[in-house]
Amino acid sequence: MSRIEEALAKAAGMQSGLHGRGNRDAASGIARVPMGEPTSVGGVRLAEETMVVINAPLSPMAEEYRKLKEALVKMTKRERFDNLIAVTSSTVGEGKSMTAVNLAASLAGEYDHTVLLVDADLRRPAVHKYLGLGSCKGLSDCMREGLDVGELLVKTGIGKLSVLPAGTPTPNPVELFSSDAMRNLFREMKIRYGDRYIIVDTPPVLPFAETRSIASIVDGVILVVKEGMPSLEQIEEAIDALDQKVLGIVYNGAYLQSRSSYYYAE
Repeated sequence: MSRIEEALAKAAGMQSGLHGRGNRDAASGIARVPMGEPTSVGGVRLAEETMVVINAPLSPMAEEYRKLKEALVKMTKRERFDNLIAVTSSTVGEGKSMTAVNLAASLAGEYDHTVLLVDADLRRPAVHKYLGLGSCKGLSDCMREGLDVGELLVKTGIGKLSVLPAGTPTPNPVELFSSDAMRNLFREMKIRYGDRYIIVDTPPVLPFAETRSIASIVDGVILVVKEGMPSLEQIEEAIDALDQKVLGIVYNGAYLQSRSSYYYAE
């Protein structure tokens, strides 16, 4: 059994454990906020039902994000603080942006953590939609026009979470991400915001080239794998392309009594 197969088998084993815990939560009468209804948090309107960390903080799914957060903190705060973390997937539609937003919100909800969420998926930016930020300048404008990152950060009102949106649409994102401007910008952010987590939502690895460039700069990568979507060969190809930076796999979209759940496995 390969390392990837072992990781996915471990995730499947965690599914059984969560099944039992979900029944205990239901029996204890924990109230759940109905998902799908627009919610206002700190002045931010959250209409997406997938924002479980905000809309359903007591749900089993939100608990899985807290476990993911704890695993990330343990891996990144050792001899040094590895604060620059990318979130990606092998293919399109596996839930990487949703995972990045929920992970960032979960981290920012703690007193000790300040978080900067960067939307680096310039082909299909989604972070501003999840958080209801509207269109505004961001990462692409920093790289193309040399604008200062600090002037474009958007405070979300969710704990200590700020966002650098994708910014103005650009026709050739791969050229931006292979430039010295991109490398210098991310190095600047890592140093300038050295006391906070920088979570970077990137395009999928296999169809696009940008994430391979970003992987060479970040401290680590979280790979999101949606149940039933990528093949084992695609997952292995994605890991090989990520410059040996993969910290772990988020097993997303597993069916559990008609609900989605999220798992992490080293």
